[in-house]
Amino acid sequence: MNKPSSSKKPVVVYGASGYTGRLVCEYLREYNIPFIAAGRSKEKLDEAMRSHVPGIETASYEVVEVAHTVEALSALFDGASVVLNTVGPFAKFGHEVVQACLATKCHYTDTTGEQDWLITLEAEYGPKFAAAGLLLSPGLAQMYTTGEIAAQLCLETPGLDTLDIAVFWGGSPTVASTQTILVNAATSKAYYLEQNQYVEWQPDAGLYSLAIPGQHEAALALPWGGTSHPVWFKKDPRVANVKVLGGVFNKPLMLGVPQIVAAALKATEGMNEEDRYAALAQTAAAVMGSMPPRENPRINKSVDSVHASGPLARAHCVIYGNCNYKQTGLMQAYAAAHLLQQAPRRVGFASGCQAFGHHELLGVLRSFGLVQPPVLTVQH
Repeated sequence: MNKPSSSKKPVVVYGASGYTGRLVCEYLREYNIPFIAAGRSKEKLDEAMRSHVPGIETASYEVVEVAHTVEALSALFDGASVVLNTVGPFAKFGHEVVQACLATKCHYTDTTGEQDWLITLEAEYGPKFAAAGLLLSPGLAQMYTTGEIAAQLCLETPGLDTLDIAVFWGGSPTVASTQTILVNAATSKAYYLEQNQYVEWQPDAGLYSLAIPGQHEAALALPWGGTSHPVWFKKDPRVANVKVLGGVFNKPLMLGVPQIVAAALKATEGMNEEDRYAALAQTAAAVMGSMPPRENPRINKSVDSVHASGPLARAHCVIYGNCNYKQTGLMQAYAAAHLLQQAPRRVGFASGCQAFGHHELLGVLRSFGLVQPPVLTVQH
């Protein structure tokens, strides 16, 4: 849906001073899209744009400090067309942003991996966005969308109904990601999809051992809150079962995650919501208190692997890539570029592939040198 032209820049990046937000701004510059870099601290935003967004001097942008209220955000979004939200944990901070988008008729995307947030968005806001002709697309990020691209490529073979997905990346979670992991573990259940029903992952199962394409050593994995895929595919008539596991290639880091989560849960038992959040945020800062370095493609590799099966057919798709946060930033910027030029394939609640097409998203990642051609094998 296109709005009448206004002097307002058409895209708002909310949380632009964060690690992912900066990358979104970097790719918006490459797409030549004017944007507003918004957040709670003008000082942090100015510093992030000047010091951490290459080529920012050639971008058309402005920095805006905004309070995190529906009213303030609505005033900021009014006249824009697309809001790219990177402020998590989304289950805590997302409602105001989504409500402001609805009030100002802006498309919404975010980078979440919080399964409970997706379920809430679909139920509470999906129909309202659809009625307004707007897109509500959470979880547009490497950890979810690149694996979804692989799944969609598998599903081009008819007769498959089960998705077994593995997502791996090299590097460290950001400060915000670490906080989200802990908050999600403390406050939400994780689900996989079995015969189109949500089934809870065993919360105390610990680490899973996975065979990862392209290496001999087994890798350690976790459900990461269940991820986005079971929610996206729940209403796909081709799919009945979805399980997702993922992790970082760094084994010592993976070995530490269950202990950190267990200790945080024990320490926050019986606390009210606000106190628990404050305590978990403090724990997250102790675990990952500084911004990770800019990604290096020789170190920050990614692997998305999908085994798809049916009663009499199988497909396997692997997408090898690098720089998972850059993949996220690029896909967010492409979403804005698409939405400024034409309507999405689906309005209301929709995944990146459902809204923009999996071949199109793959083409974007390929054109910027972030993923290899998919390795797809089919038996039927």
